[in-house]
Amino acid sequence: MEHPGPPRVNPRGWRAWVAPAPDSLMASTLRLGRPQWVEWVHLAWTAWVFITPLFSPAGYDLRWLWLTLLSYPLFLLLYAATLLRPAREALRYALAMAALAIALLPWYPSGMTYFVFGCVMLRAGRPASLRAYLLALSLLNTIFVASAVALGYPWQAIAWMPVVTTIIGLLVHAEQVGQRKDAALRLSHDEVRRLAALAERERIGRDLHDLLGHTLSLVALKSDLAGRLVDRDPAAARGEIDAVSRVAREALAQVRSAVSGIRSAGIAAELASAKLLLECDGVSLRHNWDESGVAGGALPAEAETALAMVVREAVTNVQRHARARSAEVVLRAGGGGVVLRVSDDGRGGAIAPGNGMDGMRARIEALGGRLAVDSVRGRGTVVEAWLPLARSVEAPRPAGSGEAGP
Repeated sequence: MEHPGPPRVNPRGWRAWVAPAPDSLMASTLRLGRPQWVEWVHLAWTAWVFITPLFSPAGYDLRWLWLTLLSYPLFLLLYAATLLRPAREALRYALAMAALAIALLPWYPSGMTYFVFGCVMLRAGRPASLRAYLLALSLLNTIFVASAVALGYPWQAIAWMPVVTTIIGLLVHAEQVGQRKDAALRLSHDEVRRLAALAERERIGRDLHDLLGHTLSLVALKSDLAGRLVDRDPAAARGEIDAVSRVAREALAQVRSAVSGIRSAGIAAELASAKLLLECDGVSLRHNWDESGVAGGALPAEAETALAMVVREAVTNVQRHARARSAEVVLRAGGGGVVLRVSDDGRGGAIAPGNGMDGMRARIEALGGRLAVDSVRGRGTVVEAWLPLARSVEAPRPAGSGEAGP
């Protein structure tokens, strides 16, 4: 008979426990694009566990050492649970931290730090309202102060506790409310983009159906007719085949024109997207248009597309690297062409050329224009593009996009 070996720890179970639950505080932090250490760094305040004995008559005695070795790891485990476990469970771990501090009061004044963390981490339990949160804080502080007074703690040692926990709790609660509103705003922006993309796909589908439906029906009809006439009347069949070829060429030209329109980017659309991108990141965007023959449909399609790509790349760089408070986009006529200027009040400094900058320059120079970038440390960055309007230069066709002609 084979005897079973010792039970093995299931690594999947451990990994599942330490992984943030979908509705946990850590998962919410990660969804906002913030790193995990933002939550763990608060543990630096536990330095008070090791500083408090300096103000205690007993000081760093053997009892303090043993209670620290026993309670501090337990506190860290409870703190991790409030961050990683589901919201419905996190509340019990926050209350456990407060209970641990109250239980240790007779022997361990350093445990008051655990109480502060317990009060603050009530936010992980997602209280229904600010009133409920303040009520829970008041109840915990009443129990703590009553216990400390009963144990003979001097009032100077405990009077600060209700004030500190309430102030920190309110600040953290306000930050959490702001984060939820930001998350809801981002979600609404994503929904707007999704609906806009869906509407655009439907429009493209309708346009292609209207464009090709009649043409392909005509091609099929004339091809069938040519097949029937090829034996009886070769000349008539040849005429039908020529008609099919002509209709196909016209359809090909129409499709190319439609695809060019789909691929082209408008400056107005890019500005709307840029404003959304920057203002979600706390950067205000202003734009100024010269109405004298520049805005609207006066720009050739290829020029507007190139300038729109400059706006997109420049604004993306502002959002990622500039650390700016405001940015401005100016479009005006000048020097026999049109000038686009994108500036910010960010940190500036040396700019390492990359694919985005090279792509902007290539697009502008292919149309006979110029691109200049001026970035001074501490004074922001200016990207200026100039395009001629007197002539229209055909944009180069990407490699590998050859046409199949008859």
